[in-house]
Amino acid sequence: MKLIGSLSSPYVRKTRIVLAEKKIEFELVLDSPWSHDNIVSQHNPLGKVPVLLLDDDMALYDSRVIAEYLDTVTPNNRLIPASGRERITVKRWEALGDGILDAAVAAVVESRRQSGEKSPAWISRQRGKIGAALKVMSGDLGEQHWCQGGSFSLADIAVGCALGYLDFRFPDLDWRSEHANLAALQEKLMQRPSFAETVPQD
Repeated sequence: MKLIGSLSSPYVRKTRIVLAEKKIEFELVLDSPWSHDNIVSQHNPLGKVPVLLLDDDMALYDSRVIAEYLDTVTPNNRLIPASGRERITVKRWEALGDGILDAAVAAVVESRRQSGEKSPAWISRQRGKIGAALKVMSGDLGEQHWCQGGSFSLADIAVGCALGYLDFRFPDLDWRSEHANLAALQEKLMQRPSFAETVPQD
């Protein structure tokens, strides 16, 4: 299978981490949906990364759909519980992590508009969402070793990618001083090869 995406996208990073944790071989095809002659739009009508091309050329998108599919491909290292409260809690964590990413990406895109076109109020609104989500994340994590239950899961991947993207694009946001438990989780996650080898870069 092939994964189409960029090295800066946190959603692509999330997918790469899932692939690594599941020990699934794949080919990474670097492409940006922002480039004029991109190939992403040939496989995803929404023009977004990541796109996972299966061996029969079926295209999967977005990262939530891809992650759920990949977790069913092999039985090892299950990242999403099969059913019940545990499953929905992991998916809730994923929604929270992806929500931070959505707000962060929106703020980044807005900040890159020309000075007369950008909206400081819009950027402030997105940063407010990030702050509120971090507070909930920290409260839900508490003193737990992992986000959900006693083992590493997709919840931790989603949270780790969100925190990593904040470090990448918002170096002025000192989230560690306010949320020591999230900082400890992020430090622990960065010891895993899947995280250390996928740090976002331009």
